[in-house]
Amino acid sequence: MISPYVRRLRLGWEVETRRKAAKLTTDKLARMVSADRSKLSRLEGGKIRPDLDFVYKLLEALGVDGEEWAHLATIAREATEKGWWESQPMDHRQALFADLEAGATTIREYQQTVVPGLLQSEAYTRALNEHDDLTLAAPAPSPQEMTIRARAGRQRMLRRPGGPSYEVVLDEMIVRRETAPPRVLAEQLRALATTTVATVRVLPVSARIEAYSVPKSAFSLYTYADPGDPTVAAVEMVAADLALTDVGEVKSYEQLFDRLRKATLPEKDSARLLAEAADEMERIAA
Repeated sequence: MISPYVRRLRLGWEVETRRKAAKLTTDKLARMVSADRSKLSRLEGGKIRPDLDFVYKLLEALGVDGEEWAHLATIAREATEKGWWESQPMDHRQALFADLEAGATTIREYQQTVVPGLLQSEAYTRALNEHDDLTLAAPAPSPQEMTIRARAGRQRMLRRPGGPSYEVVLDEMIVRRETAPPRVLAEQLRALATTTVATVRVLPVSARIEAYSVPKSAFSLYTYADPGDPTVAAVEMVAADLALTDVGEVKSYEQLFDRLRKATLPEKDSARLLAEAADEMERIAA
């Protein structure tokens, strides 16, 4: 599997790098291939699914040939592919994450309010959709069953042969605060304590994080097998999600994740805390 989104970003970077090396402006290169400047700008920004004929003309104008041409042509073809998530109803936020997850070799995630989508049980997902009537997560909330099916599809991809390694840091507030009915939350916490698809560690409320680096929001980091593909940091916001590829910005999130990881409880202690919290929720539900 590959991430068409990440390949689009890679293709755009490759074209832009060669254009600048040739000392060409976007206007001049666009004129050389009889194209609109905005089309080239969107391609370089990874904002459009590429037109292969257009890409081939750009490569010719930039003097790319031989093995280099074949390599970039392969990236361009992969950037045009459609992922499994495009064949079923799915809101744009889940589609972005499904695209980033495709082909990833590692996923690192910090969550501070709810259980990560890739680890949510169906009952927990259903409860979030049924009971939360205030969330501004999407302009047009998806029907509940569509959301559940989409999340299940993403979870299957995580479990595929050769799927990514998955490391999660959970803020303790997820464990302590009732984000779903107690019985549902108890089952979810117990599943987290015993999961085999991810390394789960809890960040205690009392933890001292290096340089007092308290995270402002949830975020995920994705790396890919091709060392030329960018590491992507996806930052969760109120009404949208932000995908960052700038090396400096991504490095800051990688450093933050490392600091959070160092402040977490060990795996066994995290599992014990999750199991004890599940017991407590069951007592509340009884």
